[in-house]
Amino acid sequence: MCGIAGFTFTDHPEDARTRLQAMTDALSHRGPDAAGHLIGSGIALGHRRLSIIDLSDAANQPITDPSGRYTIIYNGEVYNFREVRARLPQYQFQSNSDTDVILAAYMEWGPDCLQHFNGMFAFAVWDAQERSLFLCRDRLGIKPLYYTWENGRLGFASELRALLRGGLAQPRLNREALPEYLRYFTVHAPRTLLAGVQQLRPGTWALLKDGQLDIRPYWSLTEPRVFDPGADYAAVCRQVRGLLTAAVERRLISDVPFGAFLSGGIDSSAVVALMATVSDTPVHTFSVVFDEPQYDESRWSSMIAKRYGTQHHPIRLSPGDFLEELPAALAALDHPSGDGLNSYVVSQATKRTGFTVALSGLGGDELFAGYPVFRRYASLRQRWAAWYGLPAGLRRAVAGLLSRGAAAHKTERLRRLMAAPDGGFGQLYPVFRQVYDDAEIQALTGGPAPANDVLAWALPPGAAAEAERLPLLSQVSAGEIATYTQNVLLRDTDQMSMAHALEVRVPFFDYTLVEYVLSIPDTFKYPHTPKRLLVDALGDLIPAEIVNRPKMGFVFPWAQWLRQELRPLAEQSVAALGQREGFDAASLQRFWRQFQQGDPQIPWMKIWMLAALESWMSRNGIA
Repeated sequence: MCGIAGFTFTDHPEDARTRLQAMTDALSHRGPDAAGHLIGSGIALGHRRLSIIDLSDAANQPITDPSGRYTIIYNGEVYNFREVRARLPQYQFQSNSDTDVILAAYMEWGPDCLQHFNGMFAFAVWDAQERSLFLCRDRLGIKPLYYTWENGRLGFASELRALLRGGLAQPRLNREALPEYLRYFTVHAPRTLLAGVQQLRPGTWALLKDGQLDIRPYWSLTEPRVFDPGADYAAVCRQVRGLLTAAVERRLISDVPFGAFLSGGIDSSAVVALMATVSDTPVHTFSVVFDEPQYDESRWSSMIAKRYGTQHHPIRLSPGDFLEELPAALAALDHPSGDGLNSYVVSQATKRTGFTVALSGLGGDELFAGYPVFRRYASLRQRWAAWYGLPAGLRRAVAGLLSRGAAAHKTERLRRLMAAPDGGFGQLYPVFRQVYDDAEIQALTGGPAPANDVLAWALPPGAAAEAERLPLLSQVSAGEIATYTQNVLLRDTDQMSMAHALEVRVPFFDYTLVEYVLSIPDTFKYPHTPKRLLVDALGDLIPAEIVNRPKMGFVFPWAQWLRQELRPLAEQSVAALGQREGFDAASLQRFWRQFQQGDPQIPWMKIWMLAALESWMSRNGIA
């Protein structure tokens, strides 16, 4: 796990060297173990290394092949690199790292090398002979990659702050993306909130050659895969268990100490149970524990730790500890978000114990229908089919009759569902993820809210329609993964863990498991009990007490904090946003007053996302 940065240039090499140094300095938290630069004819490549595979200097980057033609910089892990290396016996490897293998694979297969890799990665390869630059991102978007493309010049980096520091991006807000942020608390790839900067979509590569930038997908989340119609439930359970076991085993490859986050929920318990099953040494587990019973999950995490004989590391914190770390966590954010504080504090505590790698249960809810939205969406599609057969004008008229009451925010969601142009995935799913509605966005920005086209942005062209061929629950999985998961959960996990030079691995997002689970019919996957298919697939590995325990997670008193401890921060942020171009000060103040008065139409998240946005803009000098 590392940080990468680079750009093409035509000006003086010394200027390029200064820019590149500034970019890699901005990424130093991602790679404290080594730094490397290459300034060639028209290309600048920089790297910050966090040593995990092959700790020797031979694995430092950039790495150039023996012929001198190809150079690579790379962030991530390819877990099956040894298998890929065995297919390349003719190559003269310079190290025992996966970086060397990726470079050899690219030399052998070109962009098709990506079909051979199982891992999380973003890398760049410069071909000095063809004067071409290849960029790519892993299938699920676990590792980030941002880029600029202007006047035939390409720049890229693992974080936005590196592009800003190197002068490749100007500190200007992408106002076209602002309504999207207000709707969803995030901006989805390929867009960002920084003008002129894009993200490479997950499962996509880009090739710069002869002044042209060619961008192509190499994997599709929504592509329907063939499911064996003869498979019964027992066979499906065996397949799920086998794929998840293999995913966990792949992620145990490391030359540095590793452990696992253990909350005591189904997902983290599954990862720890399988780690203990396939590992020859005791597993190290890390759990946050609280004195306050409404937050504390130590009863269940201790149960799993004891059952599997782990070396358990309870991390005792209070909600006040999280509050105390909030300024540092906000400073670590590379893109505004409000969901990363938990990851920041847990990663910090884990790294302080001397560990560099941790496995996480992130992804279990998305794959195995762990959120209420799965049942709601399936019910909506099954029971409302006749409703969506009515004329759209009639449906809008009926929806407009719904009264506003104490639960106005829920009524507004129902109104939007009823009035959707059609009953398809692309129209219905985004409504479940919306924070501010269109009228509120118009009030905040002083202009009309653009069309609600999140899936058109978050998925490649045609993918939203393609998703209609998936089972209903898999449609929700695809929506969750492509929107909130990739653009909030995974991004925040990367930012907040790498702020402490900790690598987090996510077995549930092994692409072979994802492909299979999305192909499974709803009859096998419907969550009549919590994540039934996953629980049944693991058999007696997960105790009944864990399966049936109340779902908690990190639920802190944000509403209370924003009215008390964080009130000065929130109040100042709302006022500062009101002074910026594109924001309506009167509407911001009205929303702030409504929140202070306990209006249910303005829950705490609507205020916090404004505070996070202002903090990010102020910290980066963004106008």
